[in-house]
Amino acid sequence: MPTFVYMTRCDGCGHCVDICPSDIMHIDKTTRRAYNIEPNMCWECYSCVKACPQNAIDARGYADFAPLGHSVRTLREEEKGTISWKIKFRDGREKNFCLADPAHQMGFYTVTVRTSST
Repeated sequence: MPTFVYMTRCDGCGHCVDICPSDIMHIDKTTRRAYNIEPNMCWECYSCVKACPQNAIDARGYADFAPLGHSVRTLREEEKGTISWKIKFRDGREKNFCLADPAHQMGFYTVTVRTSST
């Protein structure tokens, strides 16, 4: 499921641009908002979804399992090493999907930098 950006939430911080392994997240020079230049080239690692402090990036469901009128919510759980999706259909039904985090499988890990003040 390729990613897309909610322009009203994006503040143009560039975290998604910095972390995208396929280099498809860019900042529009006019609007100062992020956008996915080639959704079909998305690796679906969802690093940008996790990196966005404004929760402005989400996933667009494929039509074969998420028909028109649906909503998709992506949740990346770092501790569990999983990504899950909750799809809500127009009629109110919900379906959950869960899989191992592809970013972990590809070797992308969150690194915490600690500095000591001495």
